[in-house]
Amino acid sequence: MSSAAAATESEHRRHIGSVVHLIPALFDERDGVIGGAERYVYELARHMADVVPTRLVTFGAEDRTWREGALTIRVLGHPWHVRGQRFNPFDVRIATEVTGCDVVHCHQQHIAASSFAALVARVTGRRSFCTDLGGGGFDVSTYISTDAWYAGHLHISNYSRRIFGHEGRAWAHVIGGGVDTLRFAPATVERRGHVVFVGRILPHKGIDGLIRALPANLPARVIGRAPDARYLSDLHALAAGKPVSFEHHVDDDGIVSAYRSARCVVLPSVYDDMYGQHTNVPELLGQTLLEGMACGTPGVCTNVASLPEIVRHGETGFIVPAHDTETMRATLLQLRSDDRLVEQLGAAAAKDVTARFSWPTVVQACLGHYSAGDRAS
Repeated sequence: MSSAAAATESEHRRHIGSVVHLIPALFDERDGVIGGAERYVYELARHMADVVPTRLVTFGAEDRTWREGALTIRVLGHPWHVRGQRFNPFDVRIATEVTGCDVVHCHQQHIAASSFAALVARVTGRRSFCTDLGGGGFDVSTYISTDAWYAGHLHISNYSRRIFGHEGRAWAHVIGGGVDTLRFAPATVERRGHVVFVGRILPHKGIDGLIRALPANLPARVIGRAPDARYLSDLHALAAGKPVSFEHHVDDDGIVSAYRSARCVVLPSVYDDMYGQHTNVPELLGQTLLEGMACGTPGVCTNVASLPEIVRHGETGFIVPAHDTETMRATLLQLRSDDRLVEQLGAAAAKDVTARFSWPTVVQACLGHYSAGDRAS
C-alpha cells in the first residue's frame, strides 16, 4: 500500500468508528450468499472490515453471530415479514444495531427495515446511507419519498443513479461494483470453445435471445438457479438440437472454471422479454459479467441498462443491440473463430475490471462519503 493510501485509511479510521451494513434478504451461513444483491453486500462488508470495524446485519431462521476474517455477521432470527413479504423482514432489534455503530449502510431503500434504521440513525445522530439493489416491499416509502432520510445515496452504476431519479443530486454518488480479483482472475487454461451465461434464469435476462442466436456448433453453458419453471421449460424447447447445457448447482470454483475456459461471457438482458413483459430495471450492474471479464474472458452484452458501462465495445468485448439475433450470432461466430481476438479482448477485460471495479476501490469510495457525512457532500 502506498503512503498516500495508508494515510487515507488512517483518516477514515479516525472519522469512522464502526460500520453496519443492513441487507434485508434472508441469509444463513449454512446456505451461503444466496443471490447477487447478497453477494454484493457480503463482499463489500468483507473488504471494508479490513479497513474499519464492520458488521453485516441480516435476517434468518434463528439468531446467529459469527466471524469471517475481520467481518462480524449477525443474523436476526424469526423476523416479522411485513404483509407476509419474504424479502421485507423487520425486527425492532435493528435499533440496537444502529445505535451500536457510527455509520449504517442500508442496501435496499423501499423496505420497512431500512426506513426504520434511517430514522433511528437520524434521531441518535448517526450517519445513514443507502444503496438500492432492486426489489422492495410495503413501506412508508410507498407513500412518501424517503430520499432525505439518508445522508447520501450510493449507487452501483450511473444507470442506477439515473433510473432512481437522483442524477444531478449533490447527495447521490456512484460507488460502482466490485469483484474479488483474487478469486476471479485469469489463469492459463484451454479455451474449450463454449460461451457461458451465469445468473438467475429469468425472462428479463434474455437467455432465449442467446439460444436463438447460438450457432449450431457452438456449445453454451447456462449456469444459475431457475425460479421460473415456465421459462426454463421454454428454454429447453428452444435449445432442442443445440449443444446447450443447463446447470443449476455449480459452486464458486466451478463458476470460475467456466469463466476461464469460455470464449466469452454473455449477459443478453432485455427490457421487454419473450412474454411481452417490460421491466425498467433489468440490470443495475451486471455482476456476473464483471466476474467473467475479471477472469480474462471477453464480455458480450446487450445495450441495456448499466451493461454498456462495463464493456468497452471492441476493446474488452462487444455490445450488441437487444433482440438483434443476427448481430449476436455474428459476434459469437467471430469469437469462436479468432483465438487471437479472444486473447486480446480477454487480457484487456481483466485489466480494465481490475482498474475500475476492484472491491478496495468501492470500499474507499464508500468510506470517503461516510467521512464527509452530510447531504451536501
